[in-house]
Amino acid sequence: MGFVADDVGVDLGTCNTQVYIRNKGILVSEPTIMVVGTGAKREIRAIGDDAKIVLGRTTEGVVALRPMREGVITDFDMTGDLIRFFVRRAIGASFIVKPQFFLSYPSSISPIERRAVMEAAKYAGGRRVYLVEKPFVAALGSGLPVFEPVGSMVVDIGGGTTDVAVISLGGIVISHSIRVAGVKMDEAIINYIKREFNILIGDRTAEEVKLDLGSALPTREERRARIRGRDMVTNLPQITEITSTQIYQAIHEPCLAIISAMKWVLERTPPELAADIMRCGICITGGGSLLYGMDQMIANELGIGVVMAKEPMDCAALGLGSVIENFSRLQSDGKIGFLYQG
Repeated sequence: MGFVADDVGVDLGTCNTQVYIRNKGILVSEPTIMVVGTGAKREIRAIGDDAKIVLGRTTEGVVALRPMREGVITDFDMTGDLIRFFVRRAIGASFIVKPQFFLSYPSSISPIERRAVMEAAKYAGGRRVYLVEKPFVAALGSGLPVFEPVGSMVVDIGGGTTDVAVISLGGIVISHSIRVAGVKMDEAIINYIKREFNILIGDRTAEEVKLDLGSALPTREERRARIRGRDMVTNLPQITEITSTQIYQAIHEPCLAIISAMKWVLERTPPELAADIMRCGICITGGGSLLYGMDQMIANELGIGVVMAKEPMDCAALGLGSVIENFSRLQSDGKIGFLYQG
């Protein structure tokens, strides 16, 4: 049995959850999915990778659910159980002094929703809980000079939300968050195929199509893929062929919404910081930034250079890790104004 547990950073996302342990790095990176029974006790059958395997293939009496939706907790008890499970997998459970938790949260959530995140972390066993806005840790994890007197713009395109922020001197100058990101693109693909082909496909198929054919810009070389679903007229299994041009048309609207959010922030950015952004460019992070042509689309629409982070899907967790590793020094220097403690 250990005495004091290591500090824990949890990037609790709509689609994926990552756990960073002090001095050890990212030890858990799994889908934010649970499989539970439908009875009164709601017995947990699987979490994370094990739950994703059965997504869309559950039997009667069992349901697969996502306790997070668009960056917001939709099932408090299940979220607490999920955090506890991942943390115990990373550090174990035999500690006299429980760990400190550092969690990221989207800029758009209300104080009540933020309190729910705080209470879920305490329910999961956190001794003390700190919250920090996701764009700040994403910028920190991508290597931007967040504590310098220089304006840095970061765009974190996750699964449930897209967070846009301008950061300088250890704080967020202006930020904007929209509930449009990877999941909305999947839904757009599902709706497009339903409307154009009268075929119903599942979330997993839509995500695979997005990864295979998705593009933020029209492609010169058209690619094709065959998908399987259920015919909405006959209710029988059906196969159809789709093209990269059709998928581009399907997800174009969510991409434009992300551009609009960036314009909203730039229009309200102080002139000196806007000049810094023009000189240094925009940094994009998150799984949605990996969509083919996303960086080029942003550069074309805004006329500003765009740089993709080296490890875009890990930036938020790495940023939390940087806060954890340097927490004592940040406290002594008085640079913890970006942290919210309940």
